[in-house]
Amino acid sequence: MLESLESLTGSPWIYAVVALSVLFDVFLPVLPSGVLVITAATAAAAGTTTVAGATDKVVRVPEEVPSLLLLMLCAFSASVLGDLVAFRLARRGGDRLGRAIARSRRLTTAQERLGGALGRGGGILVVIARFAPAGRSVVSLGAGTGHRKAREFLPWSALAAVAWTGYSAGLGYFGGQWLGTTWTSAGVSVLALFAAGALAAYVLRRPGPAPAAGQAS
Repeated sequence: MLESLESLTGSPWIYAVVALSVLFDVFLPVLPSGVLVITAATAAAAGTTTVAGATDKVVRVPEEVPSLLLLMLCAFSASVLGDLVAFRLARRGGDRLGRAIARSRRLTTAQERLGGALGRGGGILVVIARFAPAGRSVVSLGAGTGHRKAREFLPWSALAAVAWTGYSAGLGYFGGQWLGTTWTSAGVSVLALFAAGALAAYVLRRPGPAPAAGQAS
């Protein structure tokens, strides 16, 4: 199994593949960016894993393993850049994109909640949405079409990138440390990422707080 992970992630191109996947999944949420980050981080754990076993068994640790720090830097930078590109494109094509969003009740509700949260400084919604399926797309495009200010959106986008990158890479790396650098370890980590996504989607679907009594609707 170690050899399989090495063949997939041992090339320096893994950084470019991860960065491009994270960059474009704001437009194509089906891209497996999280899976790639986890797989590469699992392979990175091979460089520091101490294998205990019989003394007559030789376990080869690959020389070419990804750098966890460089991997996280690529994923973080690509995440913020992708959000910024989607935000700017949505602002420029706001009317046409706004009409498209208006046809979806879910997107309209998400955009309204996002606008209110950003306006109140409660952009933690951006962080939560980063884990939900297509949540990144909704908040980045919604912030652009809602003509939010970049200084309101980008700090939360950066925080979301830190949280998502740290969680995904941490799952792969520590999973590789504890379970070994195997496909089983990577699979368990991916399931944990999907579980976080399901929880984030549930939180986002919950209705916002009702207006206070006497507050204008």
